[in-house]
Amino acid sequence: MEQDKRIQLLVDGEAVDFDVSLSAYNAYVNAMTPNNKVAPSHNFLMRVVRDEDRETLKAFLALPGAALDIVGALLEEYQPQLNVVVGKPSA
Repeated sequence: MEQDKRIQLLVDGEAVDFDVSLSAYNAYVNAMTPNNKVAPSHNFLMRVVRDEDRETLKAFLALPGAALDIVGALLEEYQPQLNVVVGKPSA
């Protein structure tokens, strides 16, 4: 898997570019807790957005639920699709 990836999302018709790295992704995952999802999502998005799209992203992040919607789409594109199956040990 390519660990650093440039991803463009169209948010309400506006192109917003992100540069996602493995270290930024890991920091985001480590910051998530059962009772704290919005702040880590907001911080992750602001950390990985390209400078020229920062103001556009800020405007979207002011909308309720936008951080979770945007981070969900971004991570869907960043994370690899793995087929994980629990194996049974042979007797």
